[in-house]
Amino acid sequence: MVYENNLAFAKAQDEKDPLKEYRNHFYIPVDKEDNELIYLCGNSLGCQPKSVAQYIEQELNDWADLGVEGHFKEETPWMSYHEELAKPMAHIVGAKPSEVVIMNTLTTNLHLMMVSFYNPTPSRHKIIIESDAFPSDKYAVESQIRQRGYDPETSLILWQPREGEELCRYEDLEALVKEHGDGVALLLIGNTNYYSGQCYPIKKITDLGHNNGSKVGFDLAHGVGNIMPDLHESGADFAVWCTYKYLNSGPGSLGGCFVHERHHTDKNIQRFTGWWGQNKDTRFNMRKGFDPIPTAEGWQLSNPPILSMAAVKASLDIFEEAGMSNIRAKSEKLTGYLEFLVNELDNEHIAIITPSDPAQRGCQLSIQVKNADKSLHKKLTEAGVISDWREPDVIRVAPAPLYNSYQDVFEMVERLKKIL
Repeated sequence: MVYENNLAFAKAQDEKDPLKEYRNHFYIPVDKEDNELIYLCGNSLGCQPKSVAQYIEQELNDWADLGVEGHFKEETPWMSYHEELAKPMAHIVGAKPSEVVIMNTLTTNLHLMMVSFYNPTPSRHKIIIESDAFPSDKYAVESQIRQRGYDPETSLILWQPREGEELCRYEDLEALVKEHGDGVALLLIGNTNYYSGQCYPIKKITDLGHNNGSKVGFDLAHGVGNIMPDLHESGADFAVWCTYKYLNSGPGSLGGCFVHERHHTDKNIQRFTGWWGQNKDTRFNMRKGFDPIPTAEGWQLSNPPILSMAAVKASLDIFEEAGMSNIRAKSEKLTGYLEFLVNELDNEHIAIITPSDPAQRGCQLSIQVKNADKSLHKKLTEAGVISDWREPDVIRVAPAPLYNSYQDVFEMVERLKKIL
């Protein structure tokens, strides 16, 4: 696509955008004068779908009118509410509905997955993660290693960029796996990386780990609703994610989990258990031994929080209607336009550390401003642009294709230009 650096071009692209109407499905944050802000922070918290209030109000009304009988009402009964989310969620992550479940929160799910898929032995106890993984992932991994009686100093292996570089190279991961060989129990990669915006090759990493006899999992907190991970075809053992970033489900909302179907009927697999993972036919017999549901639901612990789940459903229904392939297609063009405009600044102090290849990124660009500090980000915020800052010198900007426009992107770069 050939881009132009002018407002008329941006408006023309918005006019012919097949997803343009979806912006009207969301509340765009406003300033004190009720002017819409340029909101480019969906990588941290997505905008609220306008339908959320209706979805939650429905459950509040049912709670008020039906009490406990709401679990068995005709439409969206609470007993099976989470099952309504499996199909649209599976379409987003490229899985079978039986392989996904909305439950808990991200780091809780990460711990649950490591209980099942990190099984260290004296000869195979190492976990490989990317060196700049999101801190919660690193903390969780370190604690799991200690819990199993090992030391992160020797059991945690970091996949690092080369000196003077910002991005991880796949061939360096290959070298790490070869170096540590039979000692690697698990590859756990955050995809897309929260800081750099780099998207790693899921299928290649999965094959690399499995060929080494290692389990492979992914944290898709910054990937879900952003890239198309094709989890089932990749063969990954598991994946986890949150839903409040690109999936717009509200602050601190529920997470999601993928478990490949080949693990579903393995009753010997280690897991932490709770009654909502129990066989549905015997769940209410109460005195039966644990018999896990032979799907990803078998990893559930407790009955789900319906009010939070209603917000998830509101957003997933929008994704289902828009279509993930359409969303991804617009994302590549919109982020490409942002990249073009930033490069047009021709400023020696500015560099985009996110890969330029659309296949190696989602919608986020991490813009490095050399010799800058957080005061630059503060000025950008005061200019009506909502992005976020990551130390030491990076502004993360993420044009979300469902509600962001080409004009948003153009105006953001124009305001940055004035500040610089």
